[in-house]
Amino acid sequence: MANQSIIKEFWEFLKFRKRYWLLPILITLGLFGALIVFTESSSVAPFIYALF
Repeated sequence: MANQSIIKEFWEFLKFRKRYWLLPILITLGLFGALIVFTESSSVAPFIYALF
C-alpha cells in the first residue's frame, strides 16, 4: 500500500512540475534492475551476459 502512495505522489510531482522527461529514464532503470534480479539465479544468465 505504501508503494502505491509513493508512485501516486511521484506522478503528481511529474504533472505539477512538468517533468515528463524523467519517466523514460526511470522506466529504463527499472527494466535493467528487473533484468539483473531475474537473471541472477536462472539458467538464462549466461546468455544475457554474453549480450553485454
